[in-house]
Amino acid sequence: MRPTTLRLIGAPTDRHSSFLRGAATAPGAIRAALASDHANMAAEDGTEIGMDVLLDDVGDLPLREDDGDHAMIREAVARAQRDGCVPLLLGGDHSVSFPAVEAMAAGLGPVDILHFDAHPDLYDDFEGNPLSHASPFARIMERGLARRLVQVGIRTLNRHCREQAQRFGVEIVEMRRFDAARVPIPDGPLWVSIDLDGFDPAFAPGVSHHEPGGLSVREVLNVLHRIAQPIAGADIVELNPARDINGITATLAAKLIKELAALARP
Repeated sequence: MRPTTLRLIGAPTDRHSSFLRGAATAPGAIRAALASDHANMAAEDGTEIGMDVLLDDVGDLPLREDDGDHAMIREAVARAQRDGCVPLLLGGDHSVSFPAVEAMAAGLGPVDILHFDAHPDLYDDFEGNPLSHASPFARIMERGLARRLVQVGIRTLNRHCREQAQRFGVEIVEMRRFDAARVPIPDGPLWVSIDLDGFDPAFAPGVSHHEPGGLSVREVLNVLHRIAQPIAGADIVELNPARDINGITATLAAKLIKELAALARP
């Protein structure tokens, strides 16, 4: 059987960041960590990138920090689908998830989403910006691009976002009640969205929004390892290399690429 191909797509933008900029430089930092001799290319289940899963890195999209970026991201993910690849988008801020899921839904119909984050990113708009990195899942849900949205690790729910979650039927696993064995795993086609600030800052200091009391690396892996069907695609977002310490967060992102590659296999 022909190996699955995972297509890495860099989306270097932080145009819609609300606090600090820096996430636009993340794709290169993640690639450097993935290529480092400090580790091999095996996931924890033994899947090896380059053998069991092929890696097709198409580099960074030539984003211009303007309104055309949305279509460019959407087309890159759609092209990966057409080429028979599983897209893995490297952000960039979390706004990139909206055009990526839009492309997946156009090809597959509405998807299911498993989303790790400190924040629900459900604002109707944030500070007057409906495309803010605090709003992608509001845009996704109001357009019917996802049937089911499961959010894990959330610990910043304000009144507005609680109302939005009720409006859209979002299933939220708040961090204060987290139990890896009880996290709902949607059926699929499944898109996995990992905002690195979902991890506790002790494990991921290289993010713009530090939110204590978060997920450990092992807790996230325990959830990911419960996924029983091949994922349709994924994104890893919100690394800010300017705030990282000794490449800890970039290295975590690189490990997540390997674990997601294993989940892309049939």
